[in-house]
Amino acid sequence: MKVALTTLGCKLNYAETSTYERGFVAHGLEVVPWNAVADIYVINTCAVTETAEKKSRNLMRRAHKLAPDALIIVTGCYAELKKDKLYDIDGVSRVFGAGDKTHLVEETLALLSSSNKGDFEDEKAINTVSSSNNANNEDETLAAFSSGERTRSFLKVQDGCNNFCAYCTVPYARGRSRNIPICEVVKQAEQIAAQGIKEVVLTGVNTGDFGRTTGESFLDLLKALDKVNGIERYRISSIEPNLITEEIVDWIASGTKFQRHFHIPLQVGSDVLLKKVGRRYDTALFASRIDYIRQAMERPGEPKVFFGIDVIVGLPGETEELFMETYNFLKDRIKPAYLHVFPYSKRPGTRAASMPDQVQDSLKTERVARLEALCEELHSAFVAANKGLPERVLWESSVKGGLMFGYTGNYIRVEKPYDPALVNQLEDIII
Repeated sequence: MKVALTTLGCKLNYAETSTYERGFVAHGLEVVPWNAVADIYVINTCAVTETAEKKSRNLMRRAHKLAPDALIIVTGCYAELKKDKLYDIDGVSRVFGAGDKTHLVEETLALLSSSNKGDFEDEKAINTVSSSNNANNEDETLAAFSSGERTRSFLKVQDGCNNFCAYCTVPYARGRSRNIPICEVVKQAEQIAAQGIKEVVLTGVNTGDFGRTTGESFLDLLKALDKVNGIERYRISSIEPNLITEEIVDWIASGTKFQRHFHIPLQVGSDVLLKKVGRRYDTALFASRIDYIRQAMERPGEPKVFFGIDVIVGLPGETEELFMETYNFLKDRIKPAYLHVFPYSKRPGTRAASMPDQVQDSLKTERVARLEALCEELHSAFVAANKGLPERVLWESSVKGGLMFGYTGNYIRVEKPYDPALVNQLEDIII
């Protein structure tokens, strides 16, 4: 039997898809490319924008056209938000939401073995009820990590969110904040190390909120992972500014496997808009966290700290004046290494969708372009500030034009002539 899997959206989804893939392989199935004929198609969907939902639906229809008799399994955020409607799409056999995806592999195989041609309509009715019942069990957390890349893996440590920001559907799609115990996360990291992977990126919906289910702390998790043999370095994919404590920063700075690389969502640099959409910090707190990290980790003659900052453009009520508050806060006060810029997308069911003063799409596009230009300026300045400083690079296997590339601990992409002996190896360099 053959299974094809595809993923839309975030690195958390990729970690989960890889875990499903390993589960199917363990049961003897052959994994084939997405455009091949298969017995099962698994689509891990995204719902962060209307475009992502449209792409998800198109993938379902494409799979059904390619193999009309195949099972089409849908999971991910879109699967939770629009579960019942997805069963109306031709070919969709089973939809796994936030509460039942831990059983995706086993239930898919059971469905495959029990279904014959013409039985799918009855199966859909049964599965709709089953999915709805299972989705209420939010305590279940799928342990997951990505595989397939030789040098790094994304390790899921947390799922769900309790913040309910005005613009976001994630708490509805992913459920409440929860996690597996530290001991289980460590086992996952040990499996990653056994594959020869040197770098792990911790990922989650609200990563720094780890421990809400088990009563453990995020810092205790970091300390336990730091002891795993074989993993040479870690990154934290995203952490809310109000969850970066001085204790966490001081421990990382004391000499650990965790790198000078922080991905922190700002979303907007206006206190008016931060309060309006329900963020749990203001610009003063955000700036103080950046200052503390730099003070603790940036020493003379050593590499600078990489800050990647998420920014949303065009939230309801964002005037030109408020946009410039964000722009100037980033340019003159924070000065990060990189900006991840997203135009606001109105999501049905959220508070922001019904707020007055929605921003025109043309203005969003223009403001995104201005922030992307600022990103190029900031990143160039960051690279220039690191030239001549010592770092360690993890070399990738990719080759282009006779060159190989890799990333330093503070996430600067560097190149050198290809040397197969250096693939998946850490090397001390001068940037």
